[in-house]
Amino acid sequence: MRRWLLAIALCPLGVAAQDMQHMEGMDHSAVEQPQPLSHPTPASDAHADHDMGGMGGMKMGPMQGGTAPPDARNPDYSDGIAPSAMQGMAMHDMDDTAPNAMLLLDRVEAFAGQGGHGQSWEAEGFYGNDTDKLWFRSEGERAGGRPHEGDAELFWSHAVATFWDTQLGVRSDFGEGPKRQWAAFGLQGLAPYWFELEATAYVGQGGRTAARVRAEYELRFTQRLILQPELEVNAYGKDDERRGLRSGIASVEGGLRLRYEFTRAFAPYVGVAWEHLTGGTADLASEQGRRVTDRRWVAGVRLWF
Repeated sequence: MRRWLLAIALCPLGVAAQDMQHMEGMDHSAVEQPQPLSHPTPASDAHADHDMGGMGGMKMGPMQGGTAPPDARNPDYSDGIAPSAMQGMAMHDMDDTAPNAMLLLDRVEAFAGQGGHGQSWEAEGFYGNDTDKLWFRSEGERAGGRPHEGDAELFWSHAVATFWDTQLGVRSDFGEGPKRQWAAFGLQGLAPYWFELEATAYVGQGGRTAARVRAEYELRFTQRLILQPELEVNAYGKDDERRGLRSGIASVEGGLRLRYEFTRAFAPYVGVAWEHLTGGTADLASEQGRRVTDRRWVAGVRLWF
């Protein structure tokens, strides 16, 4: 009985030993190795197209390699449309020497203040190219049906840096008192954070000198609703009592105007403006019975051509 049990236990080991001996005698070179993938050739593609001709007339082009079918998309995605330049958009068409023009009536307004009622204006414009322009500026006010005070300036403006121009020209004062003529030179541009700045110095007859600094900013609540604060300071080097001026800083003017741009070319506005005379000019105004500080409510329109 024990012999039978021992034979049964050794039987699987014998089968395993025979299998190992059989594998050792095998020729491994006969085992088929995997072949690398190969791309179809044009001939095989044509043969495949012929074999699939029975699928409702459907024809399939080559999946990879070979030549593209006649109706394939052009390599440059033009679909056979000849290239053409959009007028004025090509880099070689952009000419920074081409002249252009602009006229901006920044303020055409009526005012009502402690010192009376009247109208005022501020305008600027240019003609020229990106480098050199003929630049015009004017501002002033009228009361009682005639100009109370105003000036007009004409410059040659030359670009010296990005957003900055130097200006050389003349200024003429008109209104109450004698007219004055000035030679003018200054700097105009766009400061960081989008502040527009003007700084101009003047030299007149009899050794007269003057200076003006202006700053303004546009605060956009929306694309159409814009608040525009501005500040202007005027100073003179000599007394000119016939025009109500004394040396030093003569006046500080400011304004706050809220406009709505129906278009960029047409924008009505309302706001408040004020003027404060300082130094000797304020003393002279008090002696002559004029107001030292005047606050005004304004309403007008901004036009751009």
